[in-house]
Amino acid sequence: MTEQQEASEDALMTRIGQAVILLHAGDREEARNRLGAIWQEIGEQGDRLHRCTLAHYMADAQDDPADELAWDLRALTAADALTAADALTAADALGDGSGSGDDGSGFGRPALREPHPAMRVFYPSLHLSLAADYLKLQRPEAARVHLARARAAAGALADDGYGNGVRAAIARLERRLAAEPGPRPRPFPEQS
Repeated sequence: MTEQQEASEDALMTRIGQAVILLHAGDREEARNRLGAIWQEIGEQGDRLHRCTLAHYMADAQDDPADELAWDLRALTAADALTAADALTAADALGDGSGSGDDGSGFGRPALREPHPAMRVFYPSLHLSLAADYLKLQRPEAARVHLARARAAAGALADDGYGNGVRAAIARLERRLAAEPGPRPRPFPEQS
């Protein structure tokens, strides 16, 4: 990556950060407008980390719970795309360059499912947001599924302010959902 590309990426993250400051200061409409303009610039094919970050914050700027859910799903899709792209790159590095996961033995290698290290810390918050969205939309079963995924992914969080805050939010939502009727999801060991 050239210095010019790095500066451009830093400027984009700075602009996203400025919109988030507006959001946290209570100016949801201006934050939404700025994030929307940035989204138009980077588009659906832009940098996955930028798309994930922007969509995650854009969800928080929405007034309609269905719109919030749509943006949180975009954030998760971008995170998963980063994971899948890196898994293919890793498969190419390990194998014959085809990315097929086949090592030539006829049996193939197991699918690489580990999240990209930079994304691993986002998954608890992404799934927590989706759980909250589904609860707002009165879909407690879907909320429980994502809350279980948030809890399973929480091991990636550091013991710092951010990590402790996400874990506390997971616990609060777990208490709220405990009062809701409905089946409980099975744990997701692949995300622990």
